[in-house]
Amino acid sequence: MSEPTNPPNPDAPDEAVPAQRADTGEVIGTRRGMFGANDGGDTSGYGGLVRTVRLPGASTRPYGGPDGAEGAGVFDEIADELEGALDEQGLVPEHVIDKTVVDRGEITFHVQREYLPAVARTLRDDPALRFELCTGVSGVHYPDDKGRELHAVYHLRSITHNRLIRLEVTAPDADPHVPSTVDIYPTNDWHERETYDFFGLIFDGHPALTRIMMPDDWQGFPQRKDYPLGGIPVEYKGAQIPAPDQRRSYT
Repeated sequence: MSEPTNPPNPDAPDEAVPAQRADTGEVIGTRRGMFGANDGGDTSGYGGLVRTVRLPGASTRPYGGPDGAEGAGVFDEIADELEGALDEQGLVPEHVIDKTVVDRGEITFHVQREYLPAVARTLRDDPALRFELCTGVSGVHYPDDKGRELHAVYHLRSITHNRLIRLEVTAPDADPHVPSTVDIYPTNDWHERETYDFFGLIFDGHPALTRIMMPDDWQGFPQRKDYPLGGIPVEYKGAQIPAPDQRRSYT
């Protein structure tokens, strides 16, 4: 067999692997082991891993665009239009938007939760923005992010301008309330219910905020980081596989 004409260079970066973030931003905790298991339920053999949990910090202008080009770009246009539209409504952009983050070619506006409906409606209706579609609401739980343990992330698409952005709001575990956006983006009806079901975020104003996957009387929210690993035994060809939290640990 002949040798390849261009053998791989072991020192070259792997383009399939995302670029590593710099050691900047906000450290909110340290994660040990894998999958968050620390009670003997980690059967992966990676129990010794230690990783810093770091959120990207606020970006400074120019924001550039999704193509990574330097200088002002599409993200600056969106930010300018949004801030100008909020200002026309008598809202101070600095009071509405906590920070703007550009990370890995994507832009996220971190918004104070009480202003979420106003920002979402502005993004939908302003002719220069026209983010007509919200493709989902993602819940995130950072137990060590004190005072804002619960995050809700909204993925917005402009069909008119072919652009993608995100909105992100936070709520403390002690007050897990976020305004509903169902009257602005009706597709969020089911997404908000799922986020409530799994993370316990309460979307005020939702027309029927009930569980969507778990039984109505289920205790707790299964996708929170502090939820027990749990599980049920499984029978397989006469043998029984223990639940994940009772299997042998290799640590």
